[in-house]
Amino acid sequence: MLPRSTSPASAVLLAALGIGLLSLMDATIKGLSERYGVTGIAFARYAVGTLVMAAVLAALRPGWPSAETWRTNGLRAVLVVATALCFFHGLSVLPLAEALALSFLSPIFIALFAALLLRERVRAPVWAGLVVGFVGVGIVVAGQIGSEVGSEGPRAAASTWGIAAILVSALTYALSMVLLRARARHDPVVTIVAIQNAGPAAMLAGPAAWTWTPVAAPDWALLVLVGVLGVAGHLVLSRAYARAEASRLAAMEYTALLWAIGLGYVAFGEVPGAATLAGAGLILAGSALAARR
Repeated sequence: MLPRSTSPASAVLLAALGIGLLSLMDATIKGLSERYGVTGIAFARYAVGTLVMAAVLAALRPGWPSAETWRTNGLRAVLVVATALCFFHGLSVLPLAEALALSFLSPIFIALFAALLLRERVRAPVWAGLVVGFVGVGIVVAGQIGSEVGSEGPRAAASTWGIAAILVSALTYALSMVLLRARARHDPVVTIVAIQNAGPAAMLAGPAAWTWTPVAAPDWALLVLVGVLGVAGHLVLSRAYARAEASRLAAMEYTALLWAIGLGYVAFGEVPGAATLAGAGLILAGSALAARR
């Protein structure tokens, strides 16, 4: 876990770094989804993560988890599977920036769940930052997907289901992050992340076997990269959530849109429009406001 001297500002920076690593993972998954099924990619992501965390546990020896740790983090594993399958499907049919923009309902849900389940007091600057960021998300969504949703044909239907999947993933992700905050004050970070990888890998093994597509040799490296980035991102995020309120860190999720704009352009040639850039500016402003003392 983080040293006790870790400041809230450091926790915010850690959250931003973790989100950046996970955004790079998302871009890699989007590229792989053009050739492989979502279930197989998700299984590979958590199987690799399990192997990495097994090595980490062997080195650090944090001790055997308690029954309460198994119960709570087992529930988180179910939520992680739901989040991954829904979000990866959305990534496969939507542009990267659009998918990330839709997922930004999760900070609102995180703040609400933190207040309801953890009894955290959500301060006025946090609410203001969330609202500003949410307005930015609305601008991005209105500018990039409004016309496509109203169109006809298979592409429009796929986009509609992709949007629905992303919205469901935002809800399950928010609940899993609040449960993470609840256990991060009691359990070693490495234990939390190990269960977060081993549980989904076990649950996805059967479905992945039925839908598995042979993987080309060069793509194995990308699948391993997905697993490593997922572990690294969640280790960093777990450390951040162990030292700052979930509601305070929620708005940092919005910075993923900035990563998505850059990665979407470099990897897929997706050029953001004026609405995306305007929304990104508001998202940055909201993140800065919510992260203030």
